[in-house]
Amino acid sequence: MKSTKLLSATFCRCRAYLQYSFDSADKIVGMSQPSLTAAENGLLGELYPDILNVETGFIDGTTVNTEELMKLEPDVVFYSASSAELGEQLRDAGFAAIAISVNKWDYNCIETLNHWIELLSEIFPDNDKTEVVQEHANASYDLVQERVKDLGDSERARAFFLFQYDDTTLLTSRATFFGQWWCDAIGAVNVANELTTDNSVAVSMEQVYEWNPDLIFITNFTTATPDDLYNNTVGSYDWSPVTAVQNKNVYKMPLGMYRSYTPGADTPVTLLWMAKTAYPDLFEDIDITEEAKSYYQEVFGIELTDEQVENIFNPSVNAGSGFSYQQN
Repeated sequence: MKSTKLLSATFCRCRAYLQYSFDSADKIVGMSQPSLTAAENGLLGELYPDILNVETGFIDGTTVNTEELMKLEPDVVFYSASSAELGEQLRDAGFAAIAISVNKWDYNCIETLNHWIELLSEIFPDNDKTEVVQEHANASYDLVQERVKDLGDSERARAFFLFQYDDTTLLTSRATFFGQWWCDAIGAVNVANELTTDNSVAVSMEQVYEWNPDLIFITNFTTATPDDLYNNTVGSYDWSPVTAVQNKNVYKMPLGMYRSYTPGADTPVTLLWMAKTAYPDLFEDIDITEEAKSYYQEVFGIELTDEQVENIFNPSVNAGSGFSYQQN
């Protein structure tokens, strides 16, 4: 497979998994601009600098210019399974197109990660990392489940996910989106779980007041930071009445190989970080820096520095630039 050229079309997360398979980015020839932005501002671009040279001009949102794509001569094109028309377009143009789903497993980040790794290992058997990845993923999940299983209703953190946020937009996770799975996984309550339709949803500040979460996670699909909520620096929103803001319990999610709100290379470590953030006493013995170092060493063969780990858990706000919900 040394001559294989790979391309991630609209499926932004896929390129981090190709590092799983090859421990290299030199076979990836193209991706979407929002995905490249995450690489430029996260650990991916630092560890695999070749990825910063890939082409992005062949794709605009979910629209692919097949003529420009043809110039890259990819052997395999990965695309989102939700874009059936794109898959048909790619195959009609003669590309070997492989669909990757983010919601086939009900937004379960651990299960999705495990299935993605299995798929890549089937495609690239010489670089099979299924066992080591799944071992870490399942161990992290089982550890968290064991510790949160006896939490009473009054003890469970009431969490709100700020998925996207700007002067005019405030999007969160409904009952069927990644935020709900993360809450279920760490024994927390998604305050927006009454909204039962699929994916993200726009909500008002008045609705947030009514829910009054005591914990807020901000994704890297927005440039917003905890300080933006503490100081009300975005638009005309006033977060001061919200318990999570009053108690300074607002956190930016990690950014390692990709934006960690979705399934990704960092999901096992993100799960431990999130559980420890929600319940510091239950996970007091978990050294998240050492967990990240151990994971990267065993999976990628990379010895992370303290500074690199610090950057994972304190990501650049620029990683959220240029992303819109319609583009994913």
